[in-house]
This record gives sequence, C-alpha cells and structure tokens, in this order.
Amino acid sequence: MKEIVQINLDNEMDLILAHKRCMKIAEMCGMASSLQTRFATAVSEVARCAIAKGKDSLLVLNINIIKATQKEITAIITDNVDLKSCSPDAFIYASKISHHIEYQYSNNQSVTKISLPIPSPGLLSETKIKTLIDYFKFETPLSPYDEIRKKNIELIALSEKLAESENKYKQLANTIPILICVINERNNVLLVNESLENYLDKPLLSFDRKTLMNFIHTEDIDGILEGWNKAKQNRSNFLGETRIKKDSNYIWHLISIVPNKTEDGSFNSWLVYFVDINAQKMMVETLKDNTQLKLIQHELESANSKLRFKNKELEQFAYIASHDLQEPLRKIMIMLSRAGEHLSEDQKKKYYFDRITSAAGRLSNLITDVLNYSRIENKEQYFEKVDLNKIIIDVLGDLSLVIEEKHAVINVNPLPTVFGLDTQLRQLLYNLINNALKFNAKQPSVKVFHENVPKDEHLPIGAENYEVIAISDNGIGMDSKYSNRIFDMFQRLHERDQYGGNGIGLALCRRIIENHNGIINFTSKPDEGTTFWIYFPKNKLYSAKLSLKNQSSN
Repeated sequence: MKEIVQINLDNEMDLILAHKRCMKIAEMCGMASSLQTRFATAVSEVARCAIAKGKDSLLVLNINIIKATQKEITAIITDNVDLKSCSPDAFIYASKISHHIEYQYSNNQSVTKISLPIPSPGLLSETKIKTLIDYFKFETPLSPYDEIRKKNIELIALSEKLAESENKYKQLANTIPILICVINERNNVLLVNESLENYLDKPLLSFDRKTLMNFIHTEDIDGILEGWNKAKQNRSNFLGETRIKKDSNYIWHLISIVPNKTEDGSFNSWLVYFVDINAQKMMVETLKDNTQLKLIQHELESANSKLRFKNKELEQFAYIASHDLQEPLRKIMIMLSRAGEHLSEDQKKKYYFDRITSAAGRLSNLITDVLNYSRIENKEQYFEKVDLNKIIIDVLGDLSLVIEEKHAVINVNPLPTVFGLDTQLRQLLYNLINNALKFNAKQPSVKVFHENVPKDEHLPIGAENYEVIAISDNGIGMDSKYSNRIFDMFQRLHERDQYGGNGIGLALCRRIIENHNGIINFTSKPDEGTTFWIYFPKNKLYSAKLSLKNQSSN
C-alpha cells in the first residue's frame, strides 16, 4: 500500500481539504466525475462524524496495489472513539453511496476503510503513483488556512525529528562508558551524563578545587586546574591524565577539556571527557616491571655463572687440599712414628710426641671432613631408588668395632626405599649413628625406625608425600637453646677432651638432606637422648617440585 497524503481532521476547514483531495486523487487515477463525487462524499460523511465527535482523528489516502491488474484508492480514517456508535446514520449513508466500506473497533481505536476500485489499473504505474505523491507534497495551498496548516505540520515533523535526534544523542551520551560534563566560563557545570552522575558519590555542580577534591586524587588537582585555566585563556584543548576515586580505589582516566563550538564558530561552554585508561596504565606498569624483572634475571644469571665458577674453584681447592696437604701430613706422621721408635716413654712425653701425633691425626681428619663436605653436589649425578635396609646393614658393619666396644644395643625396624645417591645416604646414616654411639656416657641404645610424618610438621608439600625415618638414642642430649647451631660448620657443644670430632658431621648431614630435597630436624633433652627426624620426598615428581621451589626462593 502506497501512502499518498495525510489530513488531520480537527475542524470544518479540514473537512473541505479532505473532500477536495479525495476528488483530486480520484480524478488523477482516471475516475469518472460521478465516481469521484461518490467517493469524496462517502469519505466526507465519516470525516464530518470524526470532526464532530471523534478524538485524534486522521485521514490517510492510499493507493492499494492488490495485484498488477487490481488496484484501488483507499481512505482510512482512524479515531480513538467508536464513530459508528456515535453516528450510525452517517455510516448508513456512506455505505449507500460507496459499496466498499469496512469498519472495525478494538483496543479503544476505530478504523474505517472506504475503497474505490481503479477502472484502468494498468495505466497506474509506479511512476504515476510517485507523481501523485509529489503532487500533494508540493501542491499550491488551497487557502491561507491550508498554507498555515502545512507549515504547522512541517514544524511538528521537524520538532519530532529534532526530539528524536536529541533523545538518541542523550541515550548515546548516557550509555557510552565515558564520563561527560559541560561547564561554562564561570566553572559552573551545566550538564552531566548518567555515567558520570552514577560514578560520583556527590553531584558535580562546579568545576573548582573544592568540588574536584570529592573525586579527583589530590596530587592531580593542580595539574587539571592549571590546564583548564590555560585552555580558557587560549581557547584551546587540554589533555591530561588523572586518577578518579571509585569506592576506595583510584582509577586512571584520560581527561579532555574541549571548546563546545556552535555552528557559527562561537562558544561559551566546554566539554569535559573522562575516559578510563586504567587497564592500559596497568599494562605499561606491568611491562616496566617485566623489563626490570628481566634485568634482575640477567643479573641473577650472571651471579649464578660467577657462583658456578667459584664453586669450581672451590672443588679444585678441595682437591689440592686433599692431595697437597694430606701428603706432607702423612710424611710428618711417618717421621714422627719412626723417630718415636728409638725414644723412651719419658722422652716422648718430654718432646710432646703424643700431643704432636694427636694434633696431626686431628688435622688429617679435619682435611678429610672438609673435603667430604665440599663434594656434596648432585647436579651431575643421577638419583635412583636406594634401599635403606641395605645401607643400614653396611653402616652397622663399618661401626661393628665401636658397637662391640661399647656394648651398644641397636634396634632397626624395616626401612623404606627412597630416591637418592647411595654414597651420600650411606654417609648420612653413618654420621648420625656414629654420633649416637660417640656422644653417650652410658651403654648406648640406638633405635632406627620408619615412622609416619608427625601431623604438626610444617612441610613444603603435603605430609603424605614424604617418607620419614627416625634415629633415636639415649645419649647425652643437648639443650634446646643450641637447636639453631648444631647444623653449622665447626660447631662443637663440648670440649675436645670430652668428645672427639671437628664439628662438621651434622653440617654434612644437613647438606646431604638438602641435596635430596628433604628435611632434617631433631628433638632432644639433656641426659635423656636425641631423636633425629629425616624426611625424604616419596618420588621424583615431588623431589622435582621441591627443587624448583628451593631454586625460586633462592
């Protein structure tokens, strides 16, 4: 259906316009004069009823294209009143002169349709229909009233378009994620969009220090006001960055103050935009941190490289110590032994032979212990399954003379299999059991057993991921105040003439355990004995996790 023209039915002048335009459209469609009159009269009858008793009445004249060979003129009158009930006589008369009339009333609206078939539909082409539309659009006013009416309709249409445009602009300004306000030369805020209004705790009424302090970071206010004053003086834009308070946090925003120009180029207000750039700001800071991190990593790699070099030097020194120091020491001890063969006991005491020999022996042991400590390294060695039951049998065999001499009682429960290095684990158990035998003033009683992990232990990974063994004795024990010292190098808690040793044994044990990504600790009381707890990761996976964790913490 093609709309040709609309007429608002408000007064008698509109009734005249309706009649004349019905006649004209029928004429332009090739109707006979009688048909023109009948159609126009039927429409006028219903239109008169709408003007007299209707509300918001509208007449629309259309060309209805049913099919190429069937077209008709239709006049549709809509109203918010049931016109037929108000003026049944008018509808009866209209039906007599026009046999094509339909009426419907529902939802408080009536629709009257009066149609007139076009006798020569083939002559009414699309071009001819467009000509009809243009004719009524640009036709000369029929009267001064018609001219005023046309102007009013045009103004109403323009006003509606303007209102629609303003609503779209307002909707856009309120929905975009940009905080917007308009301010004048006197710093008064003229307009605020919903985004900014919802963002702020207090309404923004003026663009000055007192108001800005409610939501702008105090360190940024001076910069904004300085930029705003320069923009006012120079009639130019201002662009900067600021932090806007949101709840208890400050979010970075880009602030733009732009002259709000009119069509003639003048302006007396300014647009202020706040655009969220917090994500970009955080990204820049992250990249900066990454750059610093890479620099630190580079420095760490350099330091690790130097450390590896120093460790290599230390290994070489340890080798030199074992070879070059042990060799002359052995010669001294041999010469002392030979020299002592021809001396009496009194002469040996006179020349301190026993003390010299003892000191040389201690020095030899010390060099051996330091060498063993420096060799504890696993980077180039392969961990494998080690049966601790086999290890303990060999260790007890090595200590059999001491065990027999002291009449020691050794109880060993079945032990687990762990991942590690056979030689280091052998040295670990040897040192701990040897200490249990050595630091004992009575008949030694030593127990080696496989125990569940104590529930109160603070471990890097879950307690269920460890195998733990304990070595318990009835020896001299120690005070808890020494708990932070006993694993340090060269730490002795007793005089040398009481108990031998160089203070390296437990330091060596701790280094072996750390080399296996395990943990060693103890409980002890003076004169009651000591229990050492040794924790081994159950498998390679947990051992690797702990190794990575230890590397990251270092």
